[in-house]
Amino acid sequence: MSKVNPFTHLNARGEAHMVDIAEKATTKRVAIARGIVQASAKTVSAIFDNSLKKGDALAVARIAGIMGAKQTSSLIPLCHPIALTHVNIEITQMNDTEILIEANTQTTGKTGVEIEALSAVSISALTLYDMAKSMDKNMVIGSIMLIEKSGGKSGHYSRKP
Repeated sequence: MSKVNPFTHLNARGEAHMVDIAEKATTKRVAIARGIVQASAKTVSAIFDNSLKKGDALAVARIAGIMGAKQTSSLIPLCHPIALTHVNIEITQMNDTEILIEANTQTTGKTGVEIEALSAVSISALTLYDMAKSMDKNMVIGSIMLIEKSGGKSGHYSRKP
């Protein structure tokens, strides 16, 4: 008697494979992810005052996040290449020592954009770290999470507070 494989990314032999999405419906897909960078008050101030030695960390981190979203399928082995229709990165100062990064990714396609949004946040955060590391090697990147997604068979998801 054969068992039904409950794992979508494993074939009947238990080997990793890319899921076939050919029969999935094409729908508008949206995902929002967030993350937080914690740093010293002096570092956060330098980032938002644009006084880091490396230059405009916010602009570089936004561009890096967009590039990260676009390159997700090159980084995550079983992720499908997606034609993104929109990527937006917002970077805001939460308080003296915390920076909030939010990514919104969109497409019209057969698979979701959650991993692209999470990748965008991660790459933006890593870029902020890279831009400010000479000033503060104690920065912490964390709380990276999916906030909301819509579209597709599973429908709408919104993180509970």
